[in-house]
Amino acid sequence: MKAGLRIDVDTYRGTKLGVPNLYRILEKHSVKASFFFSVGPDNMGRHLWRLLRPAFLMKMLRTKAASLYGWDILLRGTFFPGPVIGKKLADIILDGAKAGHEIGLHTWDHHAWQAHIDNMDDQAIYESINKGVELLTHILGHSPVCSAVPGWKCNDKVLEQKSKFEFRYNSDCRGDSIFLPVVNDKELSQFQVPVTLPTYDEVIGRDGITNENYNDYLLSLMNPDKLNVLTVHAEVEGIICEKMFDEFLRDAKARGIYFVPLGELPEYYKQSKPDKIVAREMPGREGWISFQSNSSCL
Repeated sequence: MKAGLRIDVDTYRGTKLGVPNLYRILEKHSVKASFFFSVGPDNMGRHLWRLLRPAFLMKMLRTKAASLYGWDILLRGTFFPGPVIGKKLADIILDGAKAGHEIGLHTWDHHAWQAHIDNMDDQAIYESINKGVELLTHILGHSPVCSAVPGWKCNDKVLEQKSKFEFRYNSDCRGDSIFLPVVNDKELSQFQVPVTLPTYDEVIGRDGITNENYNDYLLSLMNPDKLNVLTVHAEVEGIICEKMFDEFLRDAKARGIYFVPLGELPEYYKQSKPDKIVAREMPGREGWISFQSNSSCL
């Protein structure tokens, strides 16, 4: 069974510490993946105001966020502007491309995207994407071939602005099949590879899921007859859950599951009919996220 492996890199710490660890683990298991990098300022600490929201506070407590992510992430950019990740850590990003991994854009400013996407107009969305593309192009020597929005927060405006860039595909939503998105009754040419499996922070501490049974739970959800796309985070699986992720890849291979970059999945899975992206809520996450409209998941 072929499954897609998407690695989101949200922060300076995740890039500096988590990504090199993930490169090493992936090389150990002969796995190539899709890395989506946040390349602008790391202002993730500005999310702390969301503690006033009960759902976000409960998630922080359930995932033991301080020990999971580290205080340097939780406070980054709160008193002074955070460091520009792509300028400070360009060599680490380039190392992934040299190792044969697929490198895509996550975002320019991860915090700003999640906090303000509801109110961003076309120009603001374009400028955010363009700043990220320009810096990543400078690092790689060519335009990134793919992108994935932070927090699965995508709308029709985002899809229209992304169509102006040279992305071959995007991974902006949750769903169950590869599809072309429809905006204003028009099919766009950049196909979507939705994430089909839950992330660590969505399920840990819920319904009896612990670090001891998380890997088995995740593997039990993988279906050889369906599209399987997993997202891991450099800040989690690349640092504090590094050993657990190493064991996960070992166990997956033993079960005949082989991970590939998302861009290779169309070779193994057919596209479904064109579809819209819609906003829904889901257990384990605060606020809305984007879903493939006709998907069976949630």
